[in-house]
Amino acid sequence: MRISVVDVGSNTVRLAIADARDGAPLPVHTAKRRLRLSEEVDGDRRLRPRAVRRIVDAVAEACAEAERWGSDEPFVFATAIVRDAPNRDEILDAVEQGAGVRVRVLPGEVEAELTFLAARRWMGWRAGPLGVLDIGGGSLEVAFGRGRLPDFAVSLPLGARRLTREHLHDAEVPGEEELRALRRHVRHQLRDVAARIRWEGPITAAATSRTFTQLARLCGAPPGRHGPFVRRELYRDSLRGAVTDLASLPVARRAELPGISAPRAAQALAGALVGHTAMKLMGIRRLTICPWAIREGILLRRIEGDSAWWADPGAPTAPRVLRVAGQR
Repeated sequence: MRISVVDVGSNTVRLAIADARDGAPLPVHTAKRRLRLSEEVDGDRRLRPRAVRRIVDAVAEACAEAERWGSDEPFVFATAIVRDAPNRDEILDAVEQGAGVRVRVLPGEVEAELTFLAARRWMGWRAGPLGVLDIGGGSLEVAFGRGRLPDFAVSLPLGARRLTREHLHDAEVPGEEELRALRRHVRHQLRDVAARIRWEGPITAAATSRTFTQLARLCGAPPGRHGPFVRRELYRDSLRGAVTDLASLPVARRAELPGISAPRAAQALAGALVGHTAMKLMGIRRLTICPWAIREGILLRRIEGDSAWWADPGAPTAPRVLRVAGQR
């Protein structure tokens, strides 16, 4: 069986196609279309009409590509960039009419659960009690668990692009006061979640997402060309130095650093600051970079035949709440 997923994110629309074999999604083909939707948000966080048209075209192209590769109809989902937009319903209707598929808007908590599921499958049971961090463009997902699914999962509005836009104002080289204010904001948002992680004391802490992957490369981890099975780690002390380096450079110079891509150079500083602050508050000194994340989590759920986990595409987004063991 060949299955696929389309991820509408802050920077790109990504297609992932996999063969479902032996309970695992074996990669077949991936493609991305860079839309930079985060640059098409107005002052009210609404996506502009041209951005909506780009989403429609990109989703239609991704679905057609999946069909050419022999996949079933992709599971199309959107993250915080669409979830938090006041004109979300207009976007969903436009895609359904223009591309013939319904985009599902997953609550941030569900994103965290799916990411944890993927990380657990990749890291294995030897990882023991597992904490997982994922920095996206619009939100930060945190999850912890001892089993296959997390004991709790939470989503916070601490995405790298969101914080760059709202707190650093896309400044080429932000001032020290701006950085101090951003650190205070991040600490305040993370306070309760960090206390829970410290209490749980995970044996293994893992990080997913492009943001963490690029930061790990910046701090000396092996490059992507070495493949997914090479061990990659990110140390808190190294990330602290990366924050200082990124804060001293204009955006164009950041893109010259190892691992930092030009499209993400502007938000790299905010991502590094969130990552370092989270690690410090949670008492984490080392993160293991996990190549599987939410897309693989969705593919795993589809392989399992579980259709009860996803949000009703027409339902309002669930509030960001902490899920503790025993709650369903």
